[in-house]
Amino acid sequence: MRPVLIGSEIYRGSTYGPKHPLAIPRVSTMLDLVRAMGWVAPGQYVDSPRATPAQLTRFHTPDYVAALMQAEASQAVDPAHRDRHRIGADGNPVYREVFSRPATGAGGVMLAARLTAEGGPDGSPNGNIVHVPGGGTHHGQPDRASGFCYLNDAVLGLLTWLDLGLTNILYLDIDAHHGDGVEAAFAEDPRVFTVSVHEAGRWPNSGPVENRAGGHARNLPVPEGFNDSEMDFLLRHAILPILRQRRPQAVMLQCGADAIAEDPLSRLALSNAAHRAVVQALMGVAPRLIVLGGGGYNPWSVARCWAGVWATLNRLPIPPRIPAPAEAVLRGLAWTRAAGRNPPEHWFTSIADAPRPNLVQSNPVRPEIRALAARTLEGLPEAAKVPA
Repeated sequence: MRPVLIGSEIYRGSTYGPKHPLAIPRVSTMLDLVRAMGWVAPGQYVDSPRATPAQLTRFHTPDYVAALMQAEASQAVDPAHRDRHRIGADGNPVYREVFSRPATGAGGVMLAARLTAEGGPDGSPNGNIVHVPGGGTHHGQPDRASGFCYLNDAVLGLLTWLDLGLTNILYLDIDAHHGDGVEAAFAEDPRVFTVSVHEAGRWPNSGPVENRAGGHARNLPVPEGFNDSEMDFLLRHAILPILRQRRPQAVMLQCGADAIAEDPLSRLALSNAAHRAVVQALMGVAPRLIVLGGGGYNPWSVARCWAGVWATLNRLPIPPRIPAPAEAVLRGLAWTRAAGRNPPEHWFTSIADAPRPNLVQSNPVRPEIRALAARTLEGLPEAAKVPA
C-alpha cells in the first residue's frame, strides 16, 4: 500500500518577497529532490486541487475568503481589510499567489483526508498514508492571517475527516511554533485531540503545559537546545502513550522543519533524524496518516528533512551520499542569510543528518524534559503510561 505524495507547481518561483523568511524555495525543491532520488513511483504523485471558496468557508469566514481573493486580484489591500484580516500586515504580505497558493495547500490536505478515508486516487485502498509538504499552515485563523499562514489547511483537513464520519482523530504538531490555530479550532470538540511540541517562549507565545483545551489537548513547550535524545524521550514517554490511550482512527502530523538546529527562527537543536523517527513511530500505530509540511526557513534543512520523511514513509533506505542529479538540486539553492554564504558540504551531498543526541552521557535528557513528559500524562489511565 504505497504512500501518496500531493504537490503542485504553484510553489515553484512563488515567494513572499525578497526579505521575508519565506523567500526561499521549499516544496518545489523537495519535489525535485525526491524525483532526482528516484523515490516517486508511477501513480504515487497527485497534483493538488485548489480549494474552492465554498470549501474554505467550512472554517474561514466568507468575508475573509473574499478579501484574500480581492488582494490577489488587485495585488493590494485596503486599510479596512488590512486592519480586520491582517492581510499585508504582521509578516503576512500581499504577494502574487496570496489566495491561490494557500488555497492549493488547503485543497491538497482536504484531498489527503478524502484519500485516507475512502481509498487511493484510483479508488484502490492505497491511500492510507499521504504526504502533503505544501500543507501545515497551522496558525491561520477563521477571519485573519497569522504567522505567515493565510488559510488553515490542517483544520480544513481535520474537518474533512470529521465530515466523512471519523470521530476519533489525533493531531500532532512538532513545528518549533505552537499549533495555536488548530488547537483553538477544536477546543470544544472532543473528537479531535491535539498535541503540540514547540519551543517555550517562542511566538505565538501560547501553548503552556497547563493548557489542555478542556481535556483534549496536550502542550509540550520545550526549552532551547531541545535535542534528538529529548525528542526520543518525549516520543516514548508522552506521545506514544497518548496514542495508545486514544487509539485514534487517523493521525495528522504537522512536520515543520524549523525545529532543526540550522533554522534561523528557532533555538532548538534537532536533526532531521528526529523527524524521521517520529514519522516511523506513527506509521506503526496510525490506521490513517497524513504528514504535512509546516515551518522551515533554511532551504537545505527543509528540502532534506521532507525528502527524508518521504523516504521513511516509503520504507526506502537513504544512502550516505546522494547521486549526482539529487546533489545538483541542492547545489542549485541559494540563501541570502549568513549561513547560506558558505554552506557545509553535507548540505549538498546528503539527505539524512547524523543524529544530534545530548552528548552528556550521564544525563542525556534534562530534568525539565522528564517533568514535561510526566505532566503530559497526568490524567491518563495508568496502563497508557508504560513506555513501549
